[in-house]
Amino acid sequence: MSAASNYVEDRTLDFWLKANSTSTSAPSTVFVALFTSADSTGGTAENLEAGILTNEVSGSGTAYVRQSVTFGAISNGSVSNSGNVTFPTATAGYGTVTHVAVMDTNSTSDSAGAGNVLYYGALSTAREILTDDTFQITAGNLTISLA
Repeated sequence: MSAASNYVEDRTLDFWLKANSTSTSAPSTVFVALFTSADSTGGTAENLEAGILTNEVSGSGTAYVRQSVTFGAISNGSVSNSGNVTFPTATAGYGTVTHVAVMDTNSTSDSAGAGNVLYYGALSTAREILTDDTFQITAGNLTISLA
């Protein structure tokens, strides 16, 4: 995952190149959100870049909720998750998860789609999540790179 959202890009440029430290503040916790394949509004990657979160997995009846993530040491413009990110066991199918995003806020079944996309990317292999499945990103397998 190496795509920064327009939201992050604008605030980064404003902070570093215009010395505007009030343009943004870091969230105390960041969360991983899961997204399914494209709908009629365009591909999931394009939606995430634009901050359109219509393809986020629905929490209604599925037990889905964004999960917090922590990152390890930053080296050479790259950082990876330092621990496993495990989603609750699905009480109903999520659909086929194709993309993930790091978000600046948590969500519940009533607020999926809330907050700002920070970084996003496609999974190397899409995964259908059925009832009683658990989706997990193991430590070191969610990498954000700025290049």
